[in-house]
Amino acid sequence: MSNESKKLAEKAGGLTPQKVGDALLNNALIIIMLVVAAYVAITQPSFLSPSSLVNLLSLTAAYLPVALGIAGCIVLTGTDLSAGRAVGLTACVSASLLQSVDAANKMWPNIGTLPIFVVILIAMGLGALIGAFNGFFVAKFKLHPFIVTLATQLILYTVLLLYVQMGNNGGMAISALDQGYRNFVVGNPPLLSFGSVSIPNYVIYALLLTALMWFIWNKTTFGKNMFALGANEEAARVSGVNVFATTIAVFALAGAMYGWAGFVESARVASNTANTGVNYELDAIAACVIGGVSFVGGIGKISGIVIGVIMLRLIFVALPLVGMDQNLQYAIKGGIILFACALDMRKYLVKK
Repeated sequence: MSNESKKLAEKAGGLTPQKVGDALLNNALIIIMLVVAAYVAITQPSFLSPSSLVNLLSLTAAYLPVALGIAGCIVLTGTDLSAGRAVGLTACVSASLLQSVDAANKMWPNIGTLPIFVVILIAMGLGALIGAFNGFFVAKFKLHPFIVTLATQLILYTVLLLYVQMGNNGGMAISALDQGYRNFVVGNPPLLSFGSVSIPNYVIYALLLTALMWFIWNKTTFGKNMFALGANEEAARVSGVNVFATTIAVFALAGAMYGWAGFVESARVASNTANTGVNYELDAIAACVIGGVSFVGGIGKISGIVIGVIMLRLIFVALPLVGMDQNLQYAIKGGIILFACALDMRKYLVKK
């Protein structure tokens, strides 16, 4: 076959070595993670045990709401460094309002134990206020989200340090949570189980929340405005998008997701301190860029975010099984973020 015939055949098939190479390079991070997971699964059969898989699913569900929230900020070409502290604050607030009435160091003994759904509203409302605060400074003063959310991170940490010292707590871990709260989040009895394997309730809640976020992103005017604003702010403004309101709404929605994550995390860890939620924003950012949410703006899918969170959790569940030092996890996260962002920028430059 002549070279010309080969070219015609490649065009007809729509597949060329360059396209294959680009596809492999663009998805290199996920491919590497899958190879690592496959190696661990072969060398450590316990990795694929039902308990290990449920653990992976549980960790994914715990971190997913933060990634779903921060992804919207990235779509707007921004980020949110305050996410982890927002999770910590809402977790401690939730724990303090849902301690058992007979807890030895009950933080607020005079208010009893509030209804669970009231505390959900308080946690998500507090998170939304934090997000709206960030969005206001980004939209009103055109400050970069990196600077705004870095400042908010420090402010929230101070508030959190002061909060855990209030009431009868005296800076101790907020624990002895109401059993009804624990049952609602963790599940006792569980809403879903397969034989002797129980799925924590917050996994089901995470699935419902993911479906809701998919609907908001893909089927509402707000979602369309968010992507239009992220792709080109000036064009979005000209086409009638309220840039100020949309920016605040995106950050407020992100904050509400952090509030829900804090509510769940509070019951999941059952003992909350000022360090609850620390560095959760790093995991969320890494998961988003792995899942294809672009810092260039206007690009991202809910399905990609879910895949990104699963892949990241997969790696951090798998590596300790082969003897990887846990102290290396932050270096690995940093490397993943750098690699994923480099691939993201490469795809942008190629398109450009």
